[in-house]
Amino acid sequence: MTTGSRMKKMLIGLQALALCAAALAQTGPAPTVTPPAAVTAPETPAPAPTSGTALTAVDAEAFIDGLMPSALRAARVPGAVVVVVKDGQPLLQKGYGHADRDKRLPVDPHKTLFRPGSVSKLFTWVAVMQLVEQGKLELDVDLNKYLDFAIPGRNGKALTLRHVMTHTTGFEETARDLLTYTPATPDLGKVLKGYIPPYVYDPGTTPGYSNYATALAGYIVQRVSGKPFDDYMEQQVFAPLGMQQSTFRQPLPKALEAQMSQGYMTWDDKPKGFEIISMPPAGSMSAPGADMGRFMSAMLQQGRLGDAQILKPETVKQMFGQLTQPLPDLMGIGLGFYEQNINGHRVLAHGGDTVLFHSDLLLFVDKGIGLYVSVNAAGHERQGAWLRDKLFEAFADRYLPDQRPATKPAVDEATAKLHAQQMAGAYRNTRREDSTWLSVLQLLSPLKVQALEDGRLSIDLAGARSTYREVKPYFWEEEHGKRRLQAIVENGKVKHWGLEPFVFAFIFEPVPFMASPVVLVMAGLAIVALLLTVLLWPVAAVLRRRHHVAVPPTKQVTWVRGASVLAIVALGLWGWVVALLESLGDASLVLPLAQLALAVSVIGGLVVAGLHARSALKVGDRWTKALAIVWVLAFAVLLIVATYHHLIGFNQNY
Repeated sequence: MTTGSRMKKMLIGLQALALCAAALAQTGPAPTVTPPAAVTAPETPAPAPTSGTALTAVDAEAFIDGLMPSALRAARVPGAVVVVVKDGQPLLQKGYGHADRDKRLPVDPHKTLFRPGSVSKLFTWVAVMQLVEQGKLELDVDLNKYLDFAIPGRNGKALTLRHVMTHTTGFEETARDLLTYTPATPDLGKVLKGYIPPYVYDPGTTPGYSNYATALAGYIVQRVSGKPFDDYMEQQVFAPLGMQQSTFRQPLPKALEAQMSQGYMTWDDKPKGFEIISMPPAGSMSAPGADMGRFMSAMLQQGRLGDAQILKPETVKQMFGQLTQPLPDLMGIGLGFYEQNINGHRVLAHGGDTVLFHSDLLLFVDKGIGLYVSVNAAGHERQGAWLRDKLFEAFADRYLPDQRPATKPAVDEATAKLHAQQMAGAYRNTRREDSTWLSVLQLLSPLKVQALEDGRLSIDLAGARSTYREVKPYFWEEEHGKRRLQAIVENGKVKHWGLEPFVFAFIFEPVPFMASPVVLVMAGLAIVALLLTVLLWPVAAVLRRRHHVAVPPTKQVTWVRGASVLAIVALGLWGWVVALLESLGDASLVLPLAQLALAVSVIGGLVVAGLHARSALKVGDRWTKALAIVWVLAFAVLLIVATYHHLIGFNQNY
């Protein structure tokens, strides 16, 4: 669950993964998301025989022991847990570092609870599919059939559970109160009914990762089963698998409190406390590493662990194999598990992020291998969150190295340069908010693609720059990395593009003009103009006294200056809102004040600036006329931008 990161990173995270967690080839019409019922994953061709190191318990422990301690120190992360399973058996279950740094309490893989964040969704999907097996749920009917409130459709298309499980609902993102430190048990039904996010796209057409939609699925499990969601998970999923210390409950049951790892930003900071997820089915699970290993073993053995069968083999095959692919040549998403490709091997996975904990669960389905890692801090410059990726790649390179020949580019240099120029520009992603003030992130933090002179692409994503070379038309591979990118281009214009592994959660499309760099520059110049007006006001007064200038400014000029002061104060209030959001504080009082102050200042400022300009253009000198025009333009630009991005309005949701 990609929440709580800095505002600039919310585009990715509210872009990514997920960011961070977390987020690409032909010309012609852009495909919509492939209808899931018509797509089944092809049999994965067996990679060429590898010369990798044999994966044994002894070698895995020695290898990961050599990686994790130094990686934790470099990332300034107190602790982690790593679990490896193979052929239904645990190969490695080990804690590294500390669950509580002040008490020097080590991580115990069998007892210490970590928060796997959105990895929790996999368990919610298992619950949904159990009820599908029983004939109590259907994936392709209007899900209002199972609810006690109404979820509207869009353009005649009803929302279904398949849309929910493949993150193609078309819903806007939601962020408000998604994660707090308030020690109260969330009322799932109340949360879901309190705010239904509007649509950005028609259901089934476009990827847009949604915590709200997953919580909706959990609520359906609760209603159809007749059991509270927490009870259902414990009785029907955890108990059969022997996951006796795992829970979705918030706050934790008393019996488990002492086992909970502390969560940190970095090991230099104090622990932050237990995070409460307002939509539990989307990410509230707490579990030790060993329990996650049991789940991986069950899913790699067609739903069976020992005598327990939590899903039928055909159901697991359906979850793994029925793919929705936003781009034709990139990985897709099954029913809840998203695809990755590492060294030519198919991996089904899910990542998870709270503010403090960062996790990955990865199933090498054709090899019977599972890897789980979770860290208890974001780490210095978020290196803890990226540590998971490094472990995944290092693990695959050692035990399942890439034996495929290097891709030979099938695009000449001139074509590569042309295509790179077409790709260059600013983009927003399809996991976003358009109807709330967070739409301003599209303006402040677009993703920028740069065309290099030699025809390569350069992309800055989550603070890291990577380069890509085109290997076939509108299809790029990462240099010194494993990601792939594909674009859909129509009439020489990029319609959208996707990047692995984020493509299941969102794709990118060009920003509209009102979120373009041009508008950002205009808004910045307008703010500078008003800020200079405020700063030079007392200077002008001092100069008049010093030089004995008797003519004071007109009332209209005074009102313009007053409106400028209020506008700067309003922008300061908006900065306070952002700070509260970053710290998971309560913005319920500051937000409406910021909206009101900005509305009064820019609307009032435009009126008085217009009155002043009417007079100045008749009798003023050229400098007076120029300043009057600047004021009118400044207030007009801010009014248009603030209205478009909902910085002015009455909507308290985001």
